[in-house]
Amino acid sequence: MKSEILAWNIRRDVLDMVHKAHASHIGSAFSIADIVAVLYSYFADINQLKTGDKERTRIILSKGHAGAAIYAALAEIGIMDRSELQTYGTDGSKLSCHVSHNGVKGVEISTGSLGQGVGMAAGIALAGKKAGLNYKTFVIAGDGECNEGSVWEMVLFARQQKLNRLTMIIDRNGLQALGKTEEILDMLDLESKFKSFGWNARTVNGHDHAALKEALQDADEDKPTCIIANTVKGKGVSFMENNNLWHYRDPQGEDYANAVNELERQRP
Repeated sequence: MKSEILAWNIRRDVLDMVHKAHASHIGSAFSIADIVAVLYSYFADINQLKTGDKERTRIILSKGHAGAAIYAALAEIGIMDRSELQTYGTDGSKLSCHVSHNGVKGVEISTGSLGQGVGMAAGIALAGKKAGLNYKTFVIAGDGECNEGSVWEMVLFARQQKLNRLTMIIDRNGLQALGKTEEILDMLDLESKFKSFGWNARTVNGHDHAALKEALQDADEDKPTCIIANTVKGKGVSFMENNNLWHYRDPQGEDYANAVNELERQRP
């Protein structure tokens, strides 16, 4: 499946999942849909994911509230039965609204407390290095999440351990729970900041699949890598784009119908 088709399918699935569950965070899931699609299209081996092979690529979502995008991707590539998506966010479902690995094949770790997933990703990367394994570890974090001090502890640790098979992707959509990231706590130039901490770093358009693929292939032989992916929160539905209400709101009624129509007009 082409990554552009996978990204569209992720958004379409997420819209239905959040609508049915009356859940939140659709804007965050739409923001990372292209990143997730590129990772699963070009960097993950589906058979290794299905079997849990020890050399499988590890994909970790540190901003766990956008977990609907991961569930949708796993269903679209055949790791999960698509019918399970209908249970998202319902009582007794394995598919909790913050991504969970409990009984969900393909999800490496449960996340949701911001700033912790990146640290666990570094630990997973270090474990692979010590075991002489060649798998890569990719972790998706939010720009608001970078307010957490634990993120920067990980950045120092990963550099010290030369975790060259660790790549952090920052979903730089400019918004977080209570407003604009620059107004809550301005992190300034993230690319320069990561370089000053001894990482390989570059900034790309987080919705350009070719640019994402190229950047994710760019690694240093002895450094971890950070990709700052400039994105639009709510990408794909005009009235959700750059509108922080859709960090919380679920699409119902006319909003849902209009969102369906907009996405259908974009079908690849």
